Amino acid sequence: MIKSVLCAVDLSNGEHDAPVLQQAARLAQLDDAQLDVVTVLPDFGESWVSGFFQKDFHDKAVLEARTHLEKMCETALGAERNAKVRHLVATGTAYQEILHTAEEAKSDLIVIGSHRPDLRDYLLGPNAARVVRHSNCSVYVVRP
Repeated sequence: MIKSVLCAVDLSNGEHDAPVLQQAARLAQLDDAQLDVVTVLPDFGESWVSGFFQKDFHDKAVLEARTHLEKMCETALGAERNAKVRHLVATGTAYQEILHTAEEAKSDLIVIGSHRPDLRDYLLGPNAARVVRHSNCSVYVVRP
């Protein structure tokens, strides 16, 4: 029985991640599981790049990302379902933060979207593939 579903979305995908959210919500509803939705911001704080940003840049970025995440979920799932969703914003490398969030939330299932691979994916590896490879729980990949 699934008690917790973690859905990973990329805010830069806009409404293209709506089917991912909707599938995650359907899977969570089957077992009346908690639905958590996470998005990951890049981390500029640990490198020389951080010197180009204001000190409160990260905090503002997290607040803005949370607002966009909540709106995205409400649009895709409706206000009533969205009220029960836990919205999470992480900072770092996408696949690492998704896996870390899943462990912290004790997720039984990760739902993530995937796109058709292009040349750079063969060199760098897409986040969905890395999540599938390294996850300690089941992963459901939603294709467009």
